[in-house]
Amino acid sequence: MSILQKWLGDIQLTKDLGLLIVIGGLYSLSISLSNTFVNIYLWKQSGQFLDLAIYNLSVVVMQPITFILAGRFAKKVDRVIVLRIGVIFLALFYLSVLFFGPQASHYLIVLGAMLGIGYGFYWLAFNVLTFEITEPETRDFFNGFLGTLNSGGGMIGPIVSGYIISQFVSNLGYTIVFGISLSLFTLAVIMSFSIERRPAHGKYLLTRVLEERKTNKNWRYVTYAHFCQGLRDGTFVFIISVFVFISTGSELALGTFGLINSGISFIGYSLVAKLIKNEYRKKAILLGGLLLYAAIFIIVFQVSYPRLLLYAGVIALAYPILLVPYNSMTYDVIGKAWKAAEARIEYIVVRELYINGGRIVSILLFIGAITFFNEAKSIPVLLMFIGAGHLCASLLIRRVNTLSA
Repeated sequence: MSILQKWLGDIQLTKDLGLLIVIGGLYSLSISLSNTFVNIYLWKQSGQFLDLAIYNLSVVVMQPITFILAGRFAKKVDRVIVLRIGVIFLALFYLSVLFFGPQASHYLIVLGAMLGIGYGFYWLAFNVLTFEITEPETRDFFNGFLGTLNSGGGMIGPIVSGYIISQFVSNLGYTIVFGISLSLFTLAVIMSFSIERRPAHGKYLLTRVLEERKTNKNWRYVTYAHFCQGLRDGTFVFIISVFVFISTGSELALGTFGLINSGISFIGYSLVAKLIKNEYRKKAILLGGLLLYAAIFIIVFQVSYPRLLLYAGVIALAYPILLVPYNSMTYDVIGKAWKAAEARIEYIVVRELYINGGRIVSILLFIGAITFFNEAKSIPVLLMFIGAGHLCASLLIRRVNTLSA
């Protein structure tokens, strides 16, 4: 912790903040080891874009439902318990993938639903705890530092997983990788017992927070921005990894893609956390949105491994530039909204409803495109359309009044 404190500088590192960072790091490492390769594991079993879309759709449908339930549970019991439940479900997901093995593609909805439940509980609790533990003056640094850890995990995870999987002709490599992820989530559950309990009281004000959008323009723009963010994320989260695998036929190549992406992202988050000040937030978000949209045109007309690696490098720079100030502005808007202290959980739930709403629309559009039109022609057109999600989000965020946010 002393090394971490030295790196943090003037930022006060509390026990709970340190634990939250470590748990977030374990989560990131586990996900980076396995999440991309679950899609490839399923792709190798079925070879159908539709099956991957159904799996990912079940994830993003269950997430908002879980967020609503987890929010109510967090109000009645404890945020830390909600976090623990999320990590347990994520561990159960990988246990189920190991159990189903070569038959996993026959249980797409079950697996997707289980992962969606895990994500819902985990991210509801993690976001609420982030809101409670950080202050406005420390949020950019916290988001940047956590992004650095995530990128570090992203550097190690994919290349290690790709190497392990490539060493075995059978699916034994996948079994080893998924087993490691299961172990990391188990460790995260154990560490969560050291976080100070944070019970909540009061009514569940979800409907009232939704209605707050009618009178609070800043909150309305933030929710619309998050819907646009989800519009890109829903499809891009799985289609790019499949493009890499189709182009190369190699899990190790996919791991190299992840290494390059996360390596550049690691540097990006480290710099952004220190360089972007409050007065430059909107400009940084717009720049990030423009870069993310421009990156699509590297791959949309011709998919090749070199082009995909270039794409990985561009988005690795763009995401830190956009997300660090974007997330901080979101928390600042919530912090000054109606009854923010009492209804912080509800604000997080509503935000996630809009993100996942965008993801659901994205995947439904993808399913429609590949069902009713030729895949080779419809997918590039769709990517150019939904790929503008973060650019649209950046334009919406520019309308937030920072003086009242």
